[in-house]
Amino acid sequence: MKDYLEELDDLDNSILKELQEDSAMSNVELARRISLSPPAVHARIKRLEELGYVRQYVAILDREKVGYDMLCLINVTLQMHQMDNINLFREAVQAMPEVLECYFVTGEFDYLLKVVVRNRKELETFLMEKLTPIPGIARISTSIVLTEIKYTTALALE
Repeated sequence: MKDYLEELDDLDNSILKELQEDSAMSNVELARRISLSPPAVHARIKRLEELGYVRQYVAILDREKVGYDMLCLINVTLQMHQMDNINLFREAVQAMPEVLECYFVTGEFDYLLKVVVRNRKELETFLMEKLTPIPGIARISTSIVLTEIKYTTALALE
């Protein structure tokens, strides 16, 4: 793949910044904000999508308004690091709608999961009936988020 700086110019970066803030804005509004014609903006967006800079467009919901009052960070350690156990764990986690994000990490634990549930009872059910039964798990450590200090999906672009 080409170097980042070779593929994107200042206008591309401006488009990406604006789309991160509001991907639902009209092409005409986006063109106005970056001082470019709507057809040129459209062509650049298509190019950015084709190059893989824009993976998808989503609506970010307010989790509490839709009933998910608990945000949890769950650390998981596997007993053995054999590919069968690793793949089994990863496939199981990918099938769990409560898991918003899962990261393979360095340090004391193997995986960090970002999980949402509606209440303590759902958390208990998730831990006891979904996560714990996965073969090969050695340790689970759960932290309940009290306050979200910063949340963003926007990447800093130069």
